[in-house]
Amino acid sequence: MSPMSPDGSRRDFLKLTGLATSGLVLAAACGTPEAPPGPQPTQTSSRPVPRGKPKSVPREKTLMLANGDGSDVGICNPYASGFNHQRGLAAMFEPLYFYSAFTGETIPWLADGQPTYTSDNTKVTIKTRKDASWSDGKPFTAGDVAFTLTMLKDKKNTAMQYSADMREWVKSARAIDDNTVEISFTKPAPRFVFDYLYMKNDLGIFLVPEHIFSQQKKLTEFLFYDPGKKWPVVTGPYQMVDWTNQRRLLDRRDDWWAAKAGIAQQPGPERVIVVPFTDPTNTAQRLINNELDSSLDLRPPVIKQVVKENPKIVTWSGRSAPYGYIDWWPQSLFFNCAVPPYNDPDVRRAVNHAIDRDQLVSVGYEGAGTISQLPFPNFPPLQKYFDALQPTLDRYPTNAHDPAKTEQIMTSKGFKKDNQNLWVDKSGKRLDATIYGLQDLTTDYGPILAEQLRAAGFNASHQAPSDSYTRIADGSAKLFLFGFAGAIADPYPSLELMHSRHVSKIGVQGDVSSRWKNAEYDKIVERMSGLPVGDPGELPLFLQAMEIYLKNLPHTPIVQWLHRIPYNTTYWTGWPTKSDPYLPGAFWFKTLPLELSHLKSAKG
Repeated sequence: MSPMSPDGSRRDFLKLTGLATSGLVLAAACGTPEAPPGPQPTQTSSRPVPRGKPKSVPREKTLMLANGDGSDVGICNPYASGFNHQRGLAAMFEPLYFYSAFTGETIPWLADGQPTYTSDNTKVTIKTRKDASWSDGKPFTAGDVAFTLTMLKDKKNTAMQYSADMREWVKSARAIDDNTVEISFTKPAPRFVFDYLYMKNDLGIFLVPEHIFSQQKKLTEFLFYDPGKKWPVVTGPYQMVDWTNQRRLLDRRDDWWAAKAGIAQQPGPERVIVVPFTDPTNTAQRLINNELDSSLDLRPPVIKQVVKENPKIVTWSGRSAPYGYIDWWPQSLFFNCAVPPYNDPDVRRAVNHAIDRDQLVSVGYEGAGTISQLPFPNFPPLQKYFDALQPTLDRYPTNAHDPAKTEQIMTSKGFKKDNQNLWVDKSGKRLDATIYGLQDLTTDYGPILAEQLRAAGFNASHQAPSDSYTRIADGSAKLFLFGFAGAIADPYPSLELMHSRHVSKIGVQGDVSSRWKNAEYDKIVERMSGLPVGDPGELPLFLQAMEIYLKNLPHTPIVQWLHRIPYNTTYWTGWPTKSDPYLPGAFWFKTLPLELSHLKSAKG
């Protein structure tokens, strides 16, 4: 039985999330606003942060984005604590290769051609472009690549992102000459270049200039920001010119090597300004008023209203539902498999049978969404794996809403219901089914999921406190909602996220995981790690691994994650859309330099 009527549930949901339409003040678009003001004496970090002296740039030549907050002010070293590329800084950094998750296209960038692996995959050689250069005029060389990898694998730098990966895979990295780097591996690593030296979505190593970083004694404390020194030194099309808590200014580099080399056009915006994403209502109002050109993705009721109120706002799917595209972060309900009762796969399956995914989409997303039966995004390169898995999925269905089956399983396990129709164990204690989620990310469908579980007898509620992530990472949360950011071109990265090496003890902060361990599963995934991306040998191993996963169900897939990103065409065109899917359209991804190079002035 559905816990809510279709009509009533929508109203209840809007009340729960605080996104009732009456609360979203929707003034009409008010024409061309004034140009952004010049440098203001705004607040900066509590530590000294150098200020720049940026020139004035009119609004029509400025790209205005909203994301994040101002907490990372003055940190341009991608390996310093607090660095966050998602707030516009990705515009400054470039990889050896870009990859589009939607077109499947590999684009050699700072690399000159494809990598060359030895026959046993224990070494790879990569040529770098002779015409690439840093923003201080120094040439970009193979030495910069070798230095970056060597820095990351150094035991002194274990706090750096990707350090553990480099120590696992890289034996050595050396520049044979200015434009040839050779990487030797500790074991066959046919996926290495794709996994670490490509920039795709939020993945990929940032390359740093050896001539600057080699002079620093404490690399993780080196912030690499000083407009007076023209730091950071970068290869990308933009450079930070001023930064406060309230906004960061990045100006286009008209000496960008890629434009001079003819492999890219200069981006249209002369300046990119990124301001904090304060709250959805404020952001929506600024989009409607043409004060913003894009923002972090919005929840369904909000973006629907924004599109309605401003005829210049489009989305990936135009001006129609679902107002976005499927991202690589499908949502699952994670069970903490290290604690009772969720250490029992039968109980996990009983919970799964209580979930009505179609209702989560129809109510939580107002129909503008897609359910998920597997912990993978519905990307075209993965479809052949899904097709082959269907017989196994038929035997272990994840989308089998069957409250009667929940009742049968729980009763067979010795649970009874109390006077409020909630399951209790043999001691009379209710099962804790608190679902931890993330504010503004799971508050649209999370409360509805909790109601479904409660209707099936679980003492459930959805909570999104400020320490939710901490509870998830240290294992104090027994149930939580989170996504799988892994698979793009093949399923291996998502399968690897379920390897027991990601499991930490209860109470210890670690990777987000279900704290599920299965030795047989681990061995299969380790065999996959020795195969190139898309190798035919992956498919049978994928099926073996998924048989174990579906039988044990350490988490259960819920919905696909949609990026509902507003694109304002008042000043800028060339946004990635369904009709021009050159990239996933999230400007906070590491592919931002490519996206910017497609943006052009709406005035021609």
